[in-house]
Amino acid sequence: MVLRRMGWIVLFAAVWPALAFAGSQKPCVSADEATQLVNKDVCVTAHIYDVVELPDGTRFLDVCPPETPDQKCRFTILSLREDREEVGELSKYRDMNVQIRGIVQPMHGRAGMVLSHARQFYGGPPKFKPNPLLARGFNAEESRPPINDPNLRSQGGRRAFMNTRDREALPAKSQ
Repeated sequence: MVLRRMGWIVLFAAVWPALAFAGSQKPCVSADEATQLVNKDVCVTAHIYDVVELPDGTRFLDVCPPETPDQKCRFTILSLREDREEVGELSKYRDMNVQIRGIVQPMHGRAGMVLSHARQFYGGPPKFKPNPLLARGFNAEESRPPINDPNLRSQGGRRAFMNTRDREALPAKSQ
């Protein structure tokens, strides 16, 4: 009886992740629809017409047909030079339909998505990039926290949000 119960537990543990993520996949939207979803994490399906590389190493996946002028193209996908190792070779996606997951951001008058890791082609999240303003001046050998958050500072030796000197009168009980 115990072995049968353990078998069900093992089976459930093996099948649960597939069931949990099967219903959570959102349908992909077109590049035109993605322009309306700024600051949202979405899956975008697009045809890659060309891969353009700038002299500084920034690469663009051109999702607009060649007959569309650059001013009329309202969506772009870009990959920065520092992400080249994680993203890999992009020329293999030329003339292919792809699905890319990421956060749609405003970029110089149009909407765009930053491709920072190859797993974005398979529904994975972008590469985590810490905010440099929060981690400024942090050394791992220091005993202070890596961010300058006023809620983490001691406020005169006591917690500021539970100051014992502030007393409120309780309402009188009526009998």
